[in-house]
Amino acid sequence: MKQNRCRWMLVVTILTVCLFTVCALPDSVHADVAYHFGFKKSVNGRDPSIDEEGFKPLLQKYGAIFTGDPSQKELFLTFDNGYENGFTSRILDVLKEKQVPAIFFVTGHYVKEQAELLKRMKAEGHLIGNHSWHHPDMSQISAERIREELNKVKTEVAAVTGQQEMPYLRTPRGIFNERSLAVSKELGYTNVFWSVAYRDWDTKDQRGWKHAYDKVMAQLHPGAVLLLHSVSKDNTEALGAIIDAARQQGYVFKSLDEMTVRRP
Repeated sequence: MKQNRCRWMLVVTILTVCLFTVCALPDSVHADVAYHFGFKKSVNGRDPSIDEEGFKPLLQKYGAIFTGDPSQKELFLTFDNGYENGFTSRILDVLKEKQVPAIFFVTGHYVKEQAELLKRMKAEGHLIGNHSWHHPDMSQISAERIREELNKVKTEVAAVTGQQEMPYLRTPRGIFNERSLAVSKELGYTNVFWSVAYRDWDTKDQRGWKHAYDKVMAQLHPGAVLLLHSVSKDNTEALGAIIDAARQQGYVFKSLDEMTVRRP
């Protein structure tokens, strides 16, 4: 009996020490835990989910966007523009014809090489967001480097387009940690993730417009934030059909500035 009591006391002591050690970890250690954004896709218009991904409390803490209002048939179209592959002007043509707003998240490479396309985005009423200057893994760089990456994009975009405000950020490759969320929020950014996406960034794996159309339409849901990569030929050729079909289902395309409910 005495031996069993000693064993239980030892177990309690070990658990207490372990719990104290975890709780006593410095903020810098917690801030270094990296996450790769992922989500459970929508099926038949139901809500997608990040409940099992482990990072939802962090996104809530720092006011990040995963989806909009689940009760409204609104869609928010976003493009990642790491570099130009010859399709953005056609994408802009479709958006202009269909009167659909979008946001383009740009890197430093894009800012330096595609001034005229940036000016056109601004002139036609689209938002330009921050995708960092060098497209680094944001979880692996210091707070100072994060500030440099984001400030340079904002400054250079303003010089090219006159857009003075840049409130939206998309972290490169969807990799983040608490430090990157905290620093970017301190700079005035809202981190924008996504709730509709597919493997569209591989320019060597393009399968035709119908592939892009099917992948996107299968995931549509109220309040969806659509992520499309502008380097994709499939996306470019499917965009008009996606917009038309979504509208036929009762969806309305809106700008991120019009998002009234922001859910992580």
